[in-house]
Amino acid sequence: MPCNMELPRTPEELIEQDIASWKELLSDFTKWHSIPLLNHTPLHKLKDQGLVRFRGMVQDMMDPEIYLERYEVKLDDGSARLQPGKYRDCLRLGKGEQLDYNAENNVHGERRTLFVVSVPGLNDWAKEHEKQCNPQFEQLPSVGSGVKRALDDQEDMEVDKADESKGISSAKKQCVSVERQAETNGCSSTVLGPDYLINSPLPSRPSMACMVKVYEDFDKYTLNSLMDFVGFLSVDPALDASTLDVEVMKDVESLAELQAQNPSPFLIPRLHAFAVKSLCHANPMLDESLQQPAAVEALHAPQSLETIHKDLRMLLKLCLFDDELAAEYLLCHLISTVYSRSEMQSIGKFTLNICNLPKECLEHYTTKLYEVLELLVPASHYLPMTLETMNTSAFTPKKDYETNKLVSGLLQLAPHTHLVLDETRMQQGKLEANGVQAVQHLANLINNQQLKCDFQYYQIDYNVDIPVLVLSEGRSMLPSDFVLPLKADEKAIQIWEESLKAALHYLQPGRLQQFRNYLTTSRIGQFSVSEEHTEMIQQEFVDMRKANVKSNADDLHCLLVLSRLLGIARGHLTLDKETWHLATEFESKRRQRLQALPKSSASMRN
Repeated sequence: MPCNMELPRTPEELIEQDIASWKELLSDFTKWHSIPLLNHTPLHKLKDQGLVRFRGMVQDMMDPEIYLERYEVKLDDGSARLQPGKYRDCLRLGKGEQLDYNAENNVHGERRTLFVVSVPGLNDWAKEHEKQCNPQFEQLPSVGSGVKRALDDQEDMEVDKADESKGISSAKKQCVSVERQAETNGCSSTVLGPDYLINSPLPSRPSMACMVKVYEDFDKYTLNSLMDFVGFLSVDPALDASTLDVEVMKDVESLAELQAQNPSPFLIPRLHAFAVKSLCHANPMLDESLQQPAAVEALHAPQSLETIHKDLRMLLKLCLFDDELAAEYLLCHLISTVYSRSEMQSIGKFTLNICNLPKECLEHYTTKLYEVLELLVPASHYLPMTLETMNTSAFTPKKDYETNKLVSGLLQLAPHTHLVLDETRMQQGKLEANGVQAVQHLANLINNQQLKCDFQYYQIDYNVDIPVLVLSEGRSMLPSDFVLPLKADEKAIQIWEESLKAALHYLQPGRLQQFRNYLTTSRIGQFSVSEEHTEMIQQEFVDMRKANVKSNADDLHCLLVLSRLLGIARGHLTLDKETWHLATEFESKRRQRLQALPKSSASMRN
């Protein structure tokens, strides 16, 4: 398809041609970029059935839906016409026209509705970059206001020229359920609040929600995955279940489910997707579809990885009381990812517990450190482990069968959302049942990189990839892959506030962009170990076990993960002998620090 061809303006225009040709057209990132981003565009600036995008995380997956893919419409003169119903919520019926439910030409199709929320924990700089890259366009006719209008008061439906030739240009829109025709001339009181309906995983940082309807490749969608959808916006007021007549409500088995599955489109818009991209990261600065065309070449401009690595390591050292070893481990944590899974292990995870924080700095240090970290990664969340938080917060998703929704929890986060657990905020007191369960859920996340979803009658573990950093005074009560006691410089302790202020000042826009892109590309980069170096590692580990009988398979696994990350951080594509020896050296130093801790703090492994 020619690159200068315009994108489809209506579902009917999309259906007229092979959908593969439209997807090919969207492979040009300039076309993808030209579509308004629903995440940062007010609904009143968009048009019903207009082309939009939505980027976010799949938070829930609803039951399959049967709809009329094609249907026959009876006209006033007794004739009939076929009308496509794909990519629409509402049937297109002109004035005086009726749907023939029993027509042989009717074709039913299946679609799935995904409940998608904007990336939970997306940091302000990433949101701002997305917003700035949203295409500028003239304000379109308003789709409506907060006050719902009855269908009889709506403007005439828009039709293409083919429809005008059939004499239905003055027809009205009607929304008809596949199962039954619903009357829409009354109102009922709202049962469910907007917070419940939007269902943000992080209530303190609300997400935007969108109900995305997909028509193919259903198996490729998984819970918590990141997606970028392109499709047609649907915000017809008739989609709001609260506009149903009171008499209709009496026949509904579950009013709560009806309203949860059919919320106001002005609160939760619908999007009928025909093109989808899976996102391997949430960094908008490395997404071509979020760049102005002139800026794309800059993404691929060569940069000195060695210099960036050195500068970033220096910055982290400054933030960690001049502890160079801690800076190395924190950098490895920031670029870590689960790159392989077996039945027993999630390989590549790098949960880091930085402990032995100076007591005189505990009141404010952890939050100030997080202020630096959230400037570097696109998505993160700081969770103070207070008794109130542990005892009262929902940590994992739970199925609500009354509304047929998966109610989210704090740990339902997108891949590579950095979770910072501040254990220094825990006070003396009793962990109640919810608090004990919260600790168990956190331990399951750390040990297995899995999120346990509660379906009341059974539980399902979903794979996740959430790097966890635990900050604690003593050794954390939570498990971790690497426990690193901080070795703070005395002078650095005295000037820690000035050091963190200097770190923030050092992070100027140009340097920040380098660091952000470096961390993302390092995490998604490829790395391999040759047969030669595999044999070398095996032999050296045998020698290590002879010298230290405490070494086991877990120690080898940790060494392999650490050496891989040290190599990637230095821009290497394969493991070499120097990097392996550097990893063994770092691990030796870390274990020496652990042995120096009081026995009560160092009794556990790692």
